[in-house]
Amino acid sequence: MPMLSVSLTTGEHLLGGITLTGRESRNEKLLPAVDWLLTEAGVARNGLDLLVVTRGPGSFTGVRVGLATIQGLSVALGIPMCAMSTHEAFAESVHGEASSVLLHGDAGRGELYVSAFMGEQEVFAPSLMNRQDVEALHGQFEAILDIDARLESVNVAALAAKRAARLCASEIPDRYAAATPIYVRLAEAEVKLQQKADERAGKS
Repeated sequence: MPMLSVSLTTGEHLLGGITLTGRESRNEKLLPAVDWLLTEAGVARNGLDLLVVTRGPGSFTGVRVGLATIQGLSVALGIPMCAMSTHEAFAESVHGEASSVLLHGDAGRGELYVSAFMGEQEVFAPSLMNRQDVEALHGQFEAILDIDARLESVNVAALAAKRAARLCASEIPDRYAAATPIYVRLAEAEVKLQQKADERAGKS
């Protein structure tokens, strides 16, 4: 089930958060959720210091909507943006508890999106693996996080904000300044377009 989360923090302290599920357009839910949360906290949009967003892997539509919305707010309000992978946001949930973490989530087609961190360092960026290869890596990491099993019990936006408060608050490192979506694999429509292009190239 598609999920959307928004949070408002001061430093690493959570002021409020919203998690919504459903198949309706996230484009119609995101800004109203942001505005409701700000109104409840008595904070104006231009009173924010930093905007944080995850850039995948995940739902192609969800990643695009989240990035486009936060980029638009960043430009319109003149507020810096910190963007990180969804996996890195989840890695924050074991900060201070484990020195290394392997993260995985369902990618469909019998594959998993997988990444890993040693402390704050990304060991490898999100990539596709089969379950057997992922299981072979388990012994190399102190913590193993199944993202799908935690989606409904955590606010991903709050985790991303907490990590950003530690790593991006005073200056946005280059790795967090990029707002490029992390899709890992092409969307189904793009795969079909590529196949057609390959077929045409083979006939020419």
